[in-house]
Amino acid sequence: MPALYRFLPLLAAAAVTMAQAQEVSVREPWVRATVPGMSATGAFMSLQSTRDASVVGAASPVADKVELHRMVLEGGVMKMRALESLPLPAGQAVKLVPGGYHVMLMGLKKPLAAGDSVPIRLDIRQADGSLRALEIQAPVRPLAGTAPAAPHDHSGHAAH
Repeated sequence: MPALYRFLPLLAAAAVTMAQAQEVSVREPWVRATVPGMSATGAFMSLQSTRDASVVGAASPVADKVELHRMVLEGGVMKMRALESLPLPAGQAVKLVPGGYHVMLMGLKKPLAAGDSVPIRLDIRQADGSLRALEIQAPVRPLAGTAPAAPHDHSGHAAH
């Protein structure tokens, strides 16, 4: 078994690399289906980071432009606002939901139908300043029945 000991440093390095790759986890990603003529839709998911981080950008081959957005109530009217970044506080789930934070896919190249899968890249800035890409596949859900059953409170998150 002495030969096994030669591989321990390599295995340890691989474990560290895998742990770093898993710093931000994504749960239940999905994209709202569209109908012909719609040029934009939203992507939703839950994000959680093991260390403080921020989502600072996004991209997808299905759209000309992808932005982070937040719905806000101003003067009794819901308005959508673009965000430069979305903080991911260590250990806290940040939910991207209809009516709250979300990823906006604009300039869609074709309608998105239920059952399709949309590749999305999230650009994550780590607390140490490093930037990495997180690639996800988000299934497309039908238009009906995609809203959450109860309102979500995101008042604890700062908009940037």
